[in-house]
Amino acid sequence: MRDQIGIGLMVWLVAAAPIGAAEHGGKEHAGQEHAGQIAQPEPEAGDIRQAIRAHITDVEREQGAFSLSDEKTGKLRTLTFVRVHERVGKTGKYYYACTDMRDAETAELLDLDFDVDYHGGALRIVNVRIHKVGGKARYTYDDKDNIV
Repeated sequence: MRDQIGIGLMVWLVAAAPIGAAEHGGKEHAGQEHAGQIAQPEPEAGDIRQAIRAHITDVEREQGAFSLSDEKTGKLRTLTFVRVHERVGKTGKYYYACTDMRDAETAELLDLDFDVDYHGGALRIVNVRIHKVGGKARYTYDDKDNIV
Protein backbone atom coordinates (compact mmCIF):
# COMPACT_ATOMS: atom_id res chain seq x y z
CA MET A 1 0.00 0.00 0.00
CA ARG A 2 2.80 2.45 0.90
CA ASP A 3 4.51 1.69 -2.45
CA GLN A 4 1.26 2.51 -4.28
CA ILE A 5 0.98 5.82 -2.43
CA GLY A 6 4.62 6.61 -3.26
CA ILE A 7 4.05 5.83 -6.95
CA GLY A 8 0.84 7.87 -6.97
CA LEU A 9 2.66 10.81 -5.38
CA MET A 10 5.46 10.52 -7.91
CA VAL A 11 2.96 10.50 -10.81
CA TRP A 12 1.21 13.54 -9.32
CA LEU A 13 4.50 15.43 -8.96
CA VAL A 14 5.48 14.70 -12.56
CA ALA A 15 2.01 15.72 -13.78
CA ALA A 16 2.19 18.97 -11.78
CA ALA A 17 5.58 19.95 -13.28
CA PRO A 18 5.50 22.76 -15.90
CA ILE A 19 5.17 21.53 -19.46
CA GLY A 20 7.44 23.03 -22.11
CA ALA A 21 10.67 24.92 -21.72
CA ALA A 22 11.09 28.63 -22.19
CA GLU A 23 12.31 29.78 -25.59
CA HIS A 24 15.96 30.70 -25.38
CA GLY A 25 18.24 29.69 -28.15
CA GLY A 26 16.70 26.22 -28.21
CA LYS A 27 18.32 25.26 -24.94
CA GLU A 28 16.29 23.57 -22.22
CA HIS A 29 17.30 24.01 -18.60
CA ALA A 30 14.16 23.21 -16.60
CA GLY A 31 14.73 20.67 -13.84
CA GLN A 32 18.46 20.23 -14.41
CA GLU A 33 20.54 19.33 -11.42
CA HIS A 34 23.52 21.51 -10.49
CA ALA A 35 25.94 20.34 -7.80
CA GLY A 36 23.37 17.89 -6.43
CA GLN A 37 20.58 20.49 -6.23
CA ILE A 38 17.58 20.69 -8.49
CA ALA A 39 17.56 24.00 -10.33
CA GLN A 40 14.45 26.16 -10.21
CA PRO A 41 12.19 25.68 -13.22
CA GLU A 42 12.79 28.06 -16.10
CA PRO A 43 10.25 30.84 -16.62
CA GLU A 44 7.93 30.61 -19.61
CA ALA A 45 8.76 32.83 -22.59
CA GLY A 46 5.33 34.46 -22.35
CA ASP A 47 6.01 35.40 -18.73
CA ILE A 48 9.30 37.04 -19.73
CA ARG A 49 7.60 39.01 -22.51
CA GLN A 50 4.83 40.06 -20.09
CA ALA A 51 7.40 41.19 -17.48
CA ILE A 52 9.04 43.42 -20.10
CA ARG A 53 5.72 44.91 -21.17
CA ALA A 54 4.74 45.51 -17.52
CA HIS A 55 8.11 47.20 -16.87
CA ILE A 56 7.61 49.58 -19.79
CA THR A 57 4.08 50.39 -18.60
CA ASP A 58 5.31 50.97 -15.03
CA VAL A 59 8.07 53.34 -16.19
CA GLU A 60 5.61 55.26 -18.39
CA ARG A 61 3.18 55.58 -15.49
CA GLU A 62 5.84 56.63 -12.96
CA GLN A 63 7.91 58.94 -15.19
CA GLY A 64 5.37 60.05 -17.79
CA ALA A 65 7.31 58.43 -20.65
CA PHE A 66 9.78 55.66 -21.34
CA SER A 67 13.14 57.36 -21.93
CA LEU A 68 16.55 55.88 -22.54
CA SER A 69 19.97 57.45 -22.89
CA ASP A 70 21.57 56.53 -26.22
CA GLU A 71 25.14 55.58 -25.32
CA LYS A 72 26.34 56.11 -28.89
CA THR A 73 24.92 59.63 -29.39
CA GLY A 74 24.61 60.76 -25.78
CA LYS A 75 21.03 61.81 -26.52
CA LEU A 76 18.06 61.03 -24.27
CA ARG A 77 15.44 59.29 -26.40
CA THR A 78 11.76 59.31 -25.44
CA LEU A 79 10.21 56.14 -26.82
CA THR A 80 6.78 54.72 -27.44
CA PHE A 81 6.09 51.01 -27.26
CA VAL A 82 5.33 49.09 -30.48
CA ARG A 83 5.73 45.40 -29.57
CA VAL A 84 7.76 42.72 -27.78
CA HIS A 85 9.31 40.17 -30.15
CA GLU A 86 8.29 36.51 -29.80
CA ARG A 87 11.83 35.13 -29.42
CA VAL A 88 13.26 34.93 -25.91
CA GLY A 89 16.96 34.14 -25.44
CA LYS A 90 19.34 33.60 -22.59
CA THR A 91 22.83 35.02 -22.41
CA GLY A 92 24.85 34.37 -19.28
CA LYS A 93 22.53 34.33 -16.30
CA TYR A 94 19.91 36.65 -17.85
CA TYR A 95 17.04 36.07 -20.22
CA TYR A 96 16.43 38.68 -22.87
CA ALA A 97 13.84 39.67 -25.44
CA CYS A 98 13.79 42.44 -27.99
CA THR A 99 11.15 45.12 -28.29
CA ASP A 100 10.33 47.59 -31.00
CA MET A 101 10.07 51.14 -29.72
CA ARG A 102 9.61 54.34 -31.73
CA ASP A 103 11.55 57.53 -30.97
CA ALA A 104 8.90 60.19 -30.30
CA GLU A 105 11.08 62.96 -31.77
CA THR A 106 12.67 61.35 -34.85
CA ALA A 107 10.12 58.55 -35.52
CA GLU A 108 13.07 56.12 -35.86
CA LEU A 109 12.26 52.52 -35.00
CA LEU A 110 14.58 51.15 -32.32
CA ASP A 111 15.05 47.56 -31.31
CA LEU A 112 15.80 47.41 -27.58
CA ASP A 113 17.02 44.35 -25.69
CA PHE A 114 15.73 43.91 -22.16
CA ASP A 115 17.78 41.71 -19.80
CA VAL A 116 15.57 39.88 -17.33
CA ASP A 117 16.75 38.27 -14.10
CA TYR A 118 14.82 35.28 -12.77
CA HIS A 119 15.38 34.55 -9.12
CA GLY A 120 13.14 33.02 -6.50
CA GLY A 121 10.28 32.79 -8.97
CA ALA A 122 10.35 36.55 -9.70
CA LEU A 123 11.24 38.28 -12.97
CA ARG A 124 13.04 41.64 -12.82
CA ILE A 125 14.37 43.88 -15.61
CA VAL A 126 18.06 44.56 -14.92
CA ASN A 127 19.30 46.24 -18.10
CA VAL A 128 18.07 47.78 -21.36
CA ARG A 129 20.28 48.16 -24.44
CA ILE A 130 19.75 49.67 -27.88
CA HIS A 131 20.25 46.75 -30.24
CA LYS A 132 19.25 48.37 -33.55
CA VAL A 133 18.41 51.83 -34.83
CA GLY A 134 16.51 52.03 -38.10
CA GLY A 135 17.24 48.34 -38.70
CA LYS A 136 21.03 48.73 -38.33
CA ALA A 137 22.48 46.51 -35.60
CA ARG A 138 24.92 47.91 -33.06
CA TYR A 139 25.78 44.38 -31.94
CA THR A 140 24.57 40.85 -32.54
CA TYR A 141 24.41 37.44 -30.87
CA ASP A 142 26.36 34.29 -31.70
CA ASP A 143 24.83 30.81 -31.99
CA LYS A 144 25.08 30.42 -28.18
CA ASP A 145 23.27 33.71 -27.49
CA ASN A 146 26.43 35.56 -26.43
CA ILE A 147 26.63 39.24 -27.36
CA VAL A 148 29.29 39.87 -30.03
